[in-house]
Amino acid sequence: MREISTSVTFEIKPGETVPMRIGRSTQLKVQGAAVWATRSNDIEDYWLVPGDKLKLRQRERLWLSVDGDRAAQVVFTICPRPDQRAATWLAHSFDRLVERFRSGWRTV
Repeated sequence: MREISTSVTFEIKPGETVPMRIGRSTQLKVQGAAVWATRSNDIEDYWLVPGDKLKLRQRERLWLSVDGDRAAQVVFTICPRPDQRAATWLAHSFDRLVERFRSGWRTV
């Protein structure tokens, strides 16, 4: 079994400010209402409307809030690490090679 992606959804109520700490590289997607995002080590603030995505760095801090009278949903999707993708590709390639020799057929 291998991890393809993991998603977690949070709801932010109007007037609420939610502090987050990002453990792994993650992608944030906004649904419902617009979200105001402030990131650590970044002088920019981000106004994200529904459908917008934002890549987040490992170990950064994030503050999210909603403006208006509707709640917003934010979906955090954890991206697979590059070393996991390489290991998966290598294991898959090895399995194909073994299967080729087990079948008795040789490719020329």
